[in-house]
Amino acid sequence: MKKKKLVLLPKKKTALLSVYYKDGIVEFARALIALGWQILSSGGTAKALQAAGVPVIDIEVIVGPPMFEGRVKTLSRELHAGMLARKLEEDLKELERLGLPRIGIVCVDFYDMKAEIARPGSTRESVIELTDVGGPTMLHSGAKGERIVVCDLQDRARVIEWLKAGCPDEQNFIDQLCAKADAIVADYCLAASRYRSGGKFDGVVGQLVQTCKYGENPSMTPAGSYKDIGNNDPLALHNFKVIDGADPSYINWTDVDRMLQTMTHLAAAFDVNKKFVPRLESPKLASGVKHGNTCGGAAGNNAIDVINRMLSGDLRAIFGGWISTNFRIGVLEAEALLRLHLPPESKADAKRLLDGVVAPSFAPEVIRLFERKEGKCRLVVNPALEKLDASSLDTSPRRRQVRGGYLLQPNYTYIIDFNDPRIKRFGPRPTAEQFRDLIIGWAVGSTSNSNTITTVIDGKVVGNGCGGQDRVGVGDLSVKKANDARHYLPGASSYSDSFFPFPDGPEVLAKAGIKAILTSSGSINDELTIEVCERYGISLIMVPDKVGRGFFGH
Repeated sequence: MKKKKLVLLPKKKTALLSVYYKDGIVEFARALIALGWQILSSGGTAKALQAAGVPVIDIEVIVGPPMFEGRVKTLSRELHAGMLARKLEEDLKELERLGLPRIGIVCVDFYDMKAEIARPGSTRESVIELTDVGGPTMLHSGAKGERIVVCDLQDRARVIEWLKAGCPDEQNFIDQLCAKADAIVADYCLAASRYRSGGKFDGVVGQLVQTCKYGENPSMTPAGSYKDIGNNDPLALHNFKVIDGADPSYINWTDVDRMLQTMTHLAAAFDVNKKFVPRLESPKLASGVKHGNTCGGAAGNNAIDVINRMLSGDLRAIFGGWISTNFRIGVLEAEALLRLHLPPESKADAKRLLDGVVAPSFAPEVIRLFERKEGKCRLVVNPALEKLDASSLDTSPRRRQVRGGYLLQPNYTYIIDFNDPRIKRFGPRPTAEQFRDLIIGWAVGSTSNSNTITTVIDGKVVGNGCGGQDRVGVGDLSVKKANDARHYLPGASSYSDSFFPFPDGPEVLAKAGIKAILTSSGSINDELTIEVCERYGISLIMVPDKVGRGFFGH
């Protein structure tokens, strides 16, 4: 018995389905058919629908057979006429004369060119072969023609529900779908241009995920948080969900981003240096940030102890700050965050003023404990924080806007590795506790505004001297912050984000009782730094400046 051949009905509602990823396309097609649409499809998509028993009309009835072994399938004026024809009487009559349908839905995605670019062993030829032309062209035509354009898997169910509801707020709904399609086409074309030009051309396409009340200052409006539509990082900021409190502000998001840099570097360094800190293989981590720089940080095996030490680093600065952990916040952790180290004269119901807490999860019963008026304490969740390791660093390029354009550089992805043969040691071998403290100091100092010297003792940051113009000044600041907070410094460890140009820098730390220093080499006066450390019995570790300098946030 011959299979019944489907006939194109030019006046029937027509949906064009042509996708590289076939997941869910059968269900989407069936839902459309149930709503009275006929399905027009091409190549692999048509075969997938036919195999599932879904009635489908191959676009060959409009455009003819593919050319050049499938290299050209959908680039046809007849097909694009169906997407670009207006609702004007003359356009509809022209379609009818040509026997062409008016295509009302365009569901398209692309060959995965980006994955091919990133694939080890890919070639110029393989990337060009996986550079889609028909897909972007169909999306662009569908967007210009103001069709129901579906280029995101997540939008399919939303479109079906919208159609069932009678297409409310039609113009706005379609505008948003078309805008997304144009953005995705732009991002795809940018990736192709970036690859073909070797980076001479670049750009980023973002999607607004949250409007902020204003930027850094009340006069700076509008402001918002955007996601890079080409980024699938589970630790990207748009994957952090606010479960309680007001929407974060512009500055709140910059603080979260900086905490994330510090937390991932902490986790990565402990992951790489397990041999040097054997009793701390998968540490609990906590970081406190104020105005973009760490004011408290700690690592250990017990969550309450880590919170205790993180808070005690700089009790003055943590007031109104943000805190991040890589562990769940239960009742005991919440009580510790809110009540440890409060002034003795505090009322019985007093609690610490915090602007936000970021964690993998929160026990439901603790949410009320953090409440502040007008939702000023935000609770933010991302489960990916619980599994931080050496693979968690952000590898996406960093852009910084300058007048008329932007600066572009790779992200800071160096991880201190005490096994690296390029690292030189002088003086006594550091203890396991000192290695731990140097790791914490490195992670905090290399993700704080340069210049920075960070001092750590007993697994906690006690003085983060950052943002200075000279090495002696930030050394003094690091020691002063520790003294102001009444920490006992003899035996502490310090990290300097670049070399000491003169011996007066290490002298400041030595006189304060510092017994281990991690810094870089490269100064003409390195020998003088080594002499100072030997005179005071300091364990000195030096990384070549070109390898491990930790400048950040200029």
